[in-house]
Amino acid sequence: MKEFKREQVRNIALVGHGGSGKTSLAEAILFSAKTIDRLGKVDDGTSTMDSEPEELKRTISISTSVHHCPWKEHRITLLDTPGDANFLAESFNAIRVVEAAIIVIDAIDAVKVQTEMLWDSITQMSLPRILFVNKIDRERADFYSTIQTAEKALGTRLVLLQIPIGAEAAFSGVVDLVNGKALKYKNDLSGEFRAGEIPEELKEEAEILREKLIESAAESNDELLEKYLDGATLSEEEIFQGLRGGILSGAITPVLCGAALVNIGAQPLLNQIVELLPSPLDRGEEVGSHPKTQEEEKRTGSESDPFSALVFKTVADPFAGRLSIFRVFSGSLKADASFYNVTKDSRERFGQIFQLEGKKQSSLGTALPGDIVAVAKLKNTATGDTLTDEANPILYTLPPYPNPLISFAIRPKAKGDEDKVASSLTRLMEEDLTLKTHREEQTKEFILSGMGQVHIEVTVEKLKRKFGVEVMLDTPKVPYKETIKAKSKAQGKYKRQSGGRGQYGDTWLEIEPLPKGSGFEFVDKIVGGVIPRQYIPAVEKGIVESMVAGAYAGYPVVDLRVTLYDGSFHDVDSSEMAFKIAGSMGFKKAFMDAKPYLIEPIMNMEIAIPEDSMGDIIGDLNSRRGRIMGVDPKGGVQVVQAQ
Repeated sequence: MKEFKREQVRNIALVGHGGSGKTSLAEAILFSAKTIDRLGKVDDGTSTMDSEPEELKRTISISTSVHHCPWKEHRITLLDTPGDANFLAESFNAIRVVEAAIIVIDAIDAVKVQTEMLWDSITQMSLPRILFVNKIDRERADFYSTIQTAEKALGTRLVLLQIPIGAEAAFSGVVDLVNGKALKYKNDLSGEFRAGEIPEELKEEAEILREKLIESAAESNDELLEKYLDGATLSEEEIFQGLRGGILSGAITPVLCGAALVNIGAQPLLNQIVELLPSPLDRGEEVGSHPKTQEEEKRTGSESDPFSALVFKTVADPFAGRLSIFRVFSGSLKADASFYNVTKDSRERFGQIFQLEGKKQSSLGTALPGDIVAVAKLKNTATGDTLTDEANPILYTLPPYPNPLISFAIRPKAKGDEDKVASSLTRLMEEDLTLKTHREEQTKEFILSGMGQVHIEVTVEKLKRKFGVEVMLDTPKVPYKETIKAKSKAQGKYKRQSGGRGQYGDTWLEIEPLPKGSGFEFVDKIVGGVIPRQYIPAVEKGIVESMVAGAYAGYPVVDLRVTLYDGSFHDVDSSEMAFKIAGSMGFKKAFMDAKPYLIEPIMNMEIAIPEDSMGDIIGDLNSRRGRIMGVDPKGGVQVVQAQ
């Protein structure tokens, strides 16, 4: 396999909302670079990047796929990420390990909430980016309206490098504003085009936009700005130099356009990836921490630095074992060797190093800084772990994972499969850290939580396909609790006589509410020995046992104080059991007289909504007994705080 110098390497994440055409664009790029010999389609289930049955069934990307292609003596590694809200954690992980991002939006829906979330993550990581406006050939496509919407929603300065020739069914190519040429495409999916004169009707507009482009390029470089202000003409090379400076600093975001499904726009995009986006050497120092001292550590991205890498994805396979996918930040790694897992404090041996090619892999002898590779069957390594040289440890981190948004009670279809369900879910949680499971003590249900209904359904399908376990999903029982609003007093008296020794216990209790979260408090105010000291713990025990299933509706009782202040006993018939039963009886009577009520779990929600959908969402929340706590504008959306 050909080796590339580090300045010839590009690592790019394709990000954007679901359905914007990221996977189709990846197909067009790979086909145009002659890495694949046919242009696959998502809808036909023939794409190279989507390979899991759950992806093919739903025609969406569920996990990040990795592939690479050569272009103009460079190697471009593509990370095709999910855009569906259920699987965005995969996208955030991918953003963490690349040098740049292609943000794909379509010319019909423009920018959705998921795109804004991804944009914010890219901004926090200070990643250079290119905006690609896709689906110009679709009905209702509007390039200029999309640009206006995107500029407002993303709060950035967009610089057009291309404009479309025609729109909807008449879309036939693009005008390259840098070199002033029209690129007219063949209508045969080959991606080939002929450069020629700009159509007459677009010349004036192209000239105005080209002037804006040159001005933006000049502003990022003092020498170019001085030359531009003096009225001199900037060469094509100088324009690219200025654009690259502006992109690397984050001052500008260039815009390209096309239609990935019919392979229009992929080749110019490849050119701009090579010309404008950074290599691993441009990334600068990678910052981490020392695992023991917590002091800041840095790696320069050089081969001479100690080896370090971050695992950003795990694939769990019941036959092949785990495949750990990581990005090398510094140093080098040879096959059939070992490394140190800092996160787990363990040494791991491995065999082959794999370069990922969609659903396939090829063997690699050595991994260098900037390489995104995989190794199989590591014992202790999971997503988020840092791999390093043991003598020079450094700890990297992934972005924090979002909390699950939806939960289902899960149970096996076949009796006796409970252990198999638990072990299989543990395997799936190794590759998907947004899945969570727990046993609900109160309802005795096994709860599976995820990012949305589709996320849970996909997990159930994977359980069946990968591990042969079929499960049922139920709505979880609500774990209500009981408490009181008022004070009350009651006598609990237990008296049994059946010949010989009887049972006698007499208690007077007062109960009163406590502030939320206070739990249970027992107060002993017995004086004068009206109840012997050895029986008082039995009274408390009877009360505590009664609180497990409350008298009001059978739910646990919380947040109250019980005071034992009077009672009586019998020299012969009193016992611990009698006082335990008396305490329980007194508690139940007093509880029902103290205005008992149910309390239910409350979830705090933050919902980002487009302005025109505010009424619908607030109405929906109100219909579910939601309480609106506030509304704040953020970017192009409204953020509703609710309970």
